[in-house]
Order: sequence, then structure tokens, then C-alpha cells
Amino acid sequence: MKRIYIVLLLILCHSFLVAQNFKVQVASHRGDWRNYADNAIEGIESCIKMGVDMVEIDVAKTKDDYLVLMHDKTIDRTTNGKGKVSDFTLKEIKSLRLRNGLGRVTDFQIPTFEEAMQMAKGGIIVNVDKGDEYFDEVYKVLKKTGTVGLAIIKSDKPYEQLRQRYGAILDSMTFMPVVNLKKETTVDSIRALFDKRYPFYEVVFAEENQAVLSYIKTQLQHTSSVIWIDSLWDSLCAGYSDDKALANPDGTWGYLIDTLGARIIQTDRPALLLEYLRKRRMHD
Repeated sequence: MKRIYIVLLLILCHSFLVAQNFKVQVASHRGDWRNYADNAIEGIESCIKMGVDMVEIDVAKTKDDYLVLMHDKTIDRTTNGKGKVSDFTLKEIKSLRLRNGLGRVTDFQIPTFEEAMQMAKGGIIVNVDKGDEYFDEVYKVLKKTGTVGLAIIKSDKPYEQLRQRYGAILDSMTFMPVVNLKKETTVDSIRALFDKRYPFYEVVFAEENQAVLSYIKTQLQHTSSVIWIDSLWDSLCAGYSDDKALANPDGTWGYLIDTLGARIIQTDRPALLLEYLRKRRMHD
């Protein structure tokens, strides 16, 4: 399968294992939401300014077919409105205001996906989540904004299944499979997926399956493929989470890097993770 590797070249040219000197990339979950708001354009800008490598955003579609940034199917949790995103026009969506992490209404608007990608040109890779229902429309926006090479799309659905729906446009974007490891997952059950050598693999695990995690690390250690691990909360990383990193960064973020082979960590605490990595000379 043909793929665009611009993203890979941009963020991994200094990330391969070379002796003992390698870099770890930081992906900020829904922007810098702790200081701004969930999926806010200002949060993306903050990530750029602090030196974050990637920002994860979520896309949803309005009643009049615009892609906007929203994690939930409704606007209830993150805005001063109520209802489904799909029941609002873009104009109506723009009249709302985002809530911050404490639930307080801010002055921040819900951005469009196009606005987010224009901001990304300021110097950050964008990981598009919740987008596998709209990959054709995602691609149109990326083409329009000239940012195809700045985006990573992802899904836990098989690539072949998605390609049946979207055709060759899927090959024009950088795809990352989301691999959710279960108790019953075996090396044999995931071998074919890792033999395909996607540029990135997001690996999610509520419990440690040492045999499988060791296999994944070994498989990717001497290739250009990279392991992405989420340290957002315990069930995504077997307890090696951001909150525990506050007291023990070596035993959490350090464990994900040194033992499990993470080369991208998605976090809700980007400034603290950057500080930790810079102390270890794993980030510029």
C-alpha cells in the first residue's frame, strides 16, 4: 500500500534508535485543555508554543456538513449548549462557548477542523481521532489547507475494511491502527498486523501482557515503525498514567519508554512530560 511518509520524516528523523541516543515525542490530548478548553484552537496554539510534537483532536459533523472539533456526540459536557452536534448548523455551533476543565464557560469557540489545520501550519502534527466516519471529508480539508503531510488518521477498524469504504484516498494519508490488547490477545493473533509495518501503532492495554508487549517492542525496535502509548488514565496503560507520573515519572513515563519501547506518549500533562524528557535529554 502506498502511503505518504511526510509526517514520518518530519517527526522521526531524530527518533530512531541510534546507540543509546533516541528521542521521545509528546502528543497532547485534545490540545492543552487543562489551561484552555477541550479541543480549543487556543489550546492547539499553546501546544505549538511549548514545543509539543503532536496534538490529538476529535472531529464531528454539523447539521450542514462542516467538520468541527468535538469529542462527544453532544455538546452538553464541553459547551454552554445542549444537544447533538449533528442537530446544529455551523453558525449555531459558533454562537456557543467552550467550558474549561472545571466546567466554567470561557470565551473560546468550537473550532472547525479547517481552522485547526490552519493553526497546525504553525508547527505541529495533528492526530485526527473520531474521524473514521468522515475520512473522505477529512481528506478534502487536508488537501484544501495543504496539510495532508501534517496529519495522522487513526482507527481501531481494520485498514482493509476502511479502504473498501474510502478507496484510494486512504492511501494518501498516514494511517495509525489502534491496537487494543485484551487478556486473550496472543502474539499469533497480532502478528499479521505488525508484519504490515504501519509507521505508527497506538497500543492500548488495561493490563500488562508481557509476552505481547515484548513482541511488539522487539518487532518495531529496529524498524522505522513507532509505538504510541497513551498515559492519560490507568485503563489505557495498565496504570502507568499521568497522575501517577506526578509522584513517580521514572516509574510511569520512564517505564513506558525504557521497558515497553514507547517513542510517542500521549498525555494530558504535556508541559510536565516535556520537562521530564528534556531532563533525560530525550527531547529538544
